[in-house]
This record gives sequence, structure tokens and C-alpha cells, in this order.
Amino acid sequence: MNVEFIIAEQNDLTQIVSTYNSTIAGRLVTADLQPVSVESKLEWFNAHNTSTRPLWKVLIDGNYCGWMSFNNFYGRPAYSGCVEVSIYLEESARGNGLGKICLQKAISYSKEQNIHSLLGFIFGHNEPSLNLFYKFGFTKWAHFPEVANMDGVMRDLIILGLKV
Repeated sequence: MNVEFIIAEQNDLTQIVSTYNSTIAGRLVTADLQPVSVESKLEWFNAHNTSTRPLWKVLIDGNYCGWMSFNNFYGRPAYSGCVEVSIYLEESARGNGLGKICLQKAISYSKEQNIHSLLGFIFGHNEPSLNLFYKFGFTKWAHFPEVANMDGVMRDLIILGLKV
């Protein structure tokens, strides 16, 4: 399996949004309750840069399988060394070890860019993602109980962190 991480370009946004939207119905990985539009994600896309806040397409053997991004944790300069990592994979690419490869990339890239802290914002009921992050040494840094109303079901948000 040949995995590549390619910096996304604006013409990739339709595919990136499609992958994101594919996760909404499952109520496991995002707090959006309805599909989002490409236009609504333009500002988010433009907030990324090729060095400290990349947005990568994830390819296996040249085929698009999802995306990974680094996002600002908080918009103040003192927090610039702390980033939230997001990983969204196509349904066909989930559960085959690609998430592990993505986290390995995130950690090694953080070390190269002098990013000192990686964060994962994960719902408390998303056991596959929690377990993946725990396997890489992330620990629970925050627990927000019942902060997300998912169709009448209150869900916890867990913030996992790793010093890199």
C-alpha cells in the first residue's frame, strides 16, 4: 500500500466536502447535523497553509481516500504551536490501518514544524477514534459532558492531547 499526502488545492474542495458530508449521518465524528456546502467551507479551506496548517488529500496507490488537516486550536499567537488534527476518510478506506498512517504522519510532521502539541476533538461515543489516538500516546486533556445535542441524544466531547 503506497500512501501519499498531497497538499489540497481549491479544486479538491468538492471531494473533501463530500468525504466530510459522508460522515454526518452516522453521528459519530462531526457535530454538523446536515450536509455542508462547498461554499460554506471556503473560509475554512483558505485558513490552511502549506507549512504549519496543511490540508492534505490522502491517497492510496494514487487514489483519493480522504483528507487530513491541521487547524488552529485558538486564534491567539501564544497558541500557535498547538494544533487540532482532523482525519476524515472515505467509508471504503476506514478500518484498514489508514488512520494509523495518518496519525504517524501528523506526529512526524509536527516535529518538523516545531508544533509542540497535537489535539484531537473526539466524541465520547466514538470508540474507534478514541482507541486509535490512545494507541499513539494521546491522553485525555478535557472532557465536556453532554455538550452536543445529536437529534435529542446528548453527547460528550473529549479532547485528547499529545506533546510532540
